[in-house]
Amino acid sequence: MASVSRTDTSVLGRWWWSVDRVTLLALSMLIGIGYVLALAATPGLTMRITDPHTMAMIKQIIFLGMGGVTMLIMSMLSLRQVKLAALGMGIIFFLLTGFTLLHGVEVDGAHRWIALPGFTIQPSEFLRPAFIIISGWLIAESRRTPGFPGKRAALGFFLLTALLLKMQPDIGMTFLFTMVIFTQFFLDGLDMKWVFVAALIVLGALVAAFIFIPHVHTRVMLYWHPTKTSAYQAITALSAFGNGGLLGLGPGEGQVKHFLPDARADFVFAVAGEEFGLLFCAFIILIFGVVVVRAMVRLLAEPNLFVVLAGGGLIVGFGLQAFVNMASSLSLIPTKGMTLPFISYGGSSVLAISIQMGFLLALTRKRHLADYS
Repeated sequence: MASVSRTDTSVLGRWWWSVDRVTLLALSMLIGIGYVLALAATPGLTMRITDPHTMAMIKQIIFLGMGGVTMLIMSMLSLRQVKLAALGMGIIFFLLTGFTLLHGVEVDGAHRWIALPGFTIQPSEFLRPAFIIISGWLIAESRRTPGFPGKRAALGFFLLTALLLKMQPDIGMTFLFTMVIFTQFFLDGLDMKWVFVAALIVLGALVAAFIFIPHVHTRVMLYWHPTKTSAYQAITALSAFGNGGLLGLGPGEGQVKHFLPDARADFVFAVAGEEFGLLFCAFIILIFGVVVVRAMVRLLAEPNLFVVLAGGGLIVGFGLQAFVNMASSLSLIPTKGMTLPFISYGGSSVLAISIQMGFLLALTRKRHLADYS
């Protein structure tokens, strides 16, 4: 790609010289780490292709490959194409998220997935990037077109989405959507008094969730008073980091994956800590930090409000999701079933975050004023 001439006016040439190659490299490294940990987090790997662990590993590698291609394709979209793609996705996956309440697969009392031949899909994962683009678009359009009720429409879309997520229930995803819409209104210039009001509402919602939602109450109480039997996953994950030390036990030598049912998904960071050590975990955190900080720096110089609001929401959702997963693995916060972007097992998670970061790469490309629409 480095041999592409600056005078190349093809779609690929224009993309290469306008895309943020630092962010692209960092995201590619996360996909590579996801591939490594798909192998490392697979217990009891055998040579039989029909072995469930082998099949899960192969599926994850295929999804990572599909995710990488999807991210590149989405990063080539124009601003208008990003809006149209998000609008189409938003309509489809909002309806599918509602469909899960009627015919969704129940797992641990939650209806978040739709069963398809050979795999399941979590529509809310795909709704998130679409929601971020649409809400940013609506808020920006209210500034651009006087009298257009964009802010009220964005807030109404959020409330409907939050209601669906609450009914599943998916408190973690609801929290992500809430922080995203709050960030977008804040970037739009939300008055500080409303910032405090919103903070109180979020705090009140968290307290209410603790009081009235049984599994939230249980997780918080286990975080405050963990025991080997009641907080088995959190304690086992934390011990994995101690076992790994600075450099880790070596690829395939870790034991946590044999005892934790969520080792490939929610606690994949613990697998990384045990097998590759503290330095490798610090490297993962550094890459996530590079993506977040780099995007923020690009947005600081961005003249288009829609790009700022949508890009800000995308990067906050990405960074917050990574933080929640890694902090849960380290027992810094109560455990929450949230995947580590590009690294945790799960086809829906990988493909959805690929679309999300493809949108971010598309939004943060260098543009001339004539390219904004």
